[in-house]
Amino acid sequence: MPAHNDVDGPLFRSGPLSTVYPDPRIRTFDPRFASYVPFNAAVERLAGGCRWAEGPVWFGDHRQLVWSDIPNDRMLRWDEQTGTTSVFREPSGFANGNTRDHQGRLVTCEHGARRVTRTEHDGTITVLADRAGGASGPRLNSPNDVAIAPDGAVWFTDPRFGILSDYEGHRATPETHPDVYRIDPGSGAVSVVSSEFNDPNGLAFSPDGSLLYVVESTGAEGPDGRANPAIWVLDVVANGTGLGRRRLLVDGVDGGPDGFRIDEHGNLWCGWNGYEPDAHGVRVFADDGTPLGAIDLPEPCANVTFGGRAGTRLFMAASMSLYAVHLTVRGI
Repeated sequence: MPAHNDVDGPLFRSGPLSTVYPDPRIRTFDPRFASYVPFNAAVERLAGGCRWAEGPVWFGDHRQLVWSDIPNDRMLRWDEQTGTTSVFREPSGFANGNTRDHQGRLVTCEHGARRVTRTEHDGTITVLADRAGGASGPRLNSPNDVAIAPDGAVWFTDPRFGILSDYEGHRATPETHPDVYRIDPGSGAVSVVSSEFNDPNGLAFSPDGSLLYVVESTGAEGPDGRANPAIWVLDVVANGTGLGRRRLLVDGVDGGPDGFRIDEHGNLWCGWNGYEPDAHGVRVFADDGTPLGAIDLPEPCANVTFGGRAGTRLFMAASMSLYAVHLTVRGI
């Protein structure tokens, strides 16, 4: 039966995009990848009607997925038990990236208010950061993605995307460099941990927290004339409060990574916007940058997260839709 959708927009049948197993949308580049996907798993389309879907986060205690629909200034919620989609928060401050902290609270990057917030268990909202360098410092640009470190610190990226126009926020002149920030779990102090990137985007920690992966959406111009996006890996140093050596992990010569998540083996599952129309979806890389496989989608994919009953279902926020596929590997 078609899944009911409470959100304005097209209604989509919750079901696979393919009619055969194995799903041809799931492609293996390295033998390791074949063991991560069940033979009889298929890519499913769960919901639609978005303008640009981002920031999926799983609430296992409610069996629900929450994600951002940035241009529509709302956050949506998909219920695993009923298959229905409804509005979680509207307006959302043009919310983008989301995660949960160690206490299960929702942490959100907001383009519109140019801040990082935490939703408390009673529903109230606490502002964690809205300025660089303290209360008298310049306003942040448009916080984009967020990750929680093993020590509970909130790390986030602050590119300019949300203030470049009025489509995903409010047009404004940048007041500070696009940096990577850390919010101390004790004092709440906001500090810059890296100014090395041009518009840092997605970020995630390795399973042991010793490495930080960062997407640079507008990197250096390559020989093809494109400013190819890239994924960098940096050592986490100074008892988890700073960053050290930086090296290139993935050069997006054939497409652009956006947001990503790490599985229990340290592999990176990356939302991917291909340069060719049929190259969108998710790309998977080992922790040494080796391409392992791909999940092809009909739309550019911005962000992913792991969820479901066992943490083995990959949810993919892709442009106007939400997709999912069952795996055999868990996210961290």
